[in-house]
Amino acid sequence: MDCCICGATASFFKPPRNSICSSCYEGAKGLMAFSKELDGNQDAGIPKNSHGLKPNISQGLLDAFKHVKKIKEKGEELNEKLSFLDGLVLALRDGIHTDIMVKPGTGAPIAAHRALLATKSEIFRTMLGSDVCKAPAEDTISLSELSHDELKCLLEFLYAGCLPKGSADKHLYSMLVAADKYDIPFLRKVCEHQILDSMDSSNALDILEVSEVCSNRMLKDHAMNSVVRHVEDVVFSTRYDEFALKNARLCVEITRAFLREMKDKKEHGTSN
Repeated sequence: MDCCICGATASFFKPPRNSICSSCYEGAKGLMAFSKELDGNQDAGIPKNSHGLKPNISQGLLDAFKHVKKIKEKGEELNEKLSFLDGLVLALRDGIHTDIMVKPGTGAPIAAHRALLATKSEIFRTMLGSDVCKAPAEDTISLSELSHDELKCLLEFLYAGCLPKGSADKHLYSMLVAADKYDIPFLRKVCEHQILDSMDSSNALDILEVSEVCSNRMLKDHAMNSVVRHVEDVVFSTRYDEFALKNARLCVEITRAFLREMKDKKEHGTSN
């Protein structure tokens, strides 16, 4: 029997002989669960009734559809706001009314805006509020650990809220370090997501190394698990030789994690 939602005769509603396929059924359940989750977030302040229960706001798929439609409208509104804020990036790129020079470790300095830097990072706010950085406009601050391209990538993120296309992958690790050093939580979150999405045996050591620098436990655990899962490929790679020379303690942790994994597998196999 055709599904009354996605079948060939979906435009005809014939109670009580309607049927629904498993795909539409699971989709409807998921949509209803999502709608109820939204209700739970939105009615946090709604008082309970005499029975100690909150009213059931979501009554059916029609209400769930209305929720999704509202989300679409909010998404369109956010896109308009982002387009409106693109002018900040243009102010950086074109040097419009800049009042501070940010100097990298290598390469030419980049003109920026004190107020924006101060609102994006408490560390920058402290730096710019110190006696050294109080006027005049030609004063500079130095981020000596960054190259010119890395500094440009960082500044564009602060102005636009996203990593610039084309340079994000190349500077991802340095941006994570900068996010940690200058306390920029949103940049840290963006870097973490992109690093996790790209993690495999070929870059697990690099991620392990940078996670140690940033004291990022979440990334370190994921990278360590990846190394242990692909330990043969990793340990016999040329990259591991270089890694071991600089990270003796991490190599000890890798060895211990691998041995624990082997022990767990052995005990699990014995118990079965």
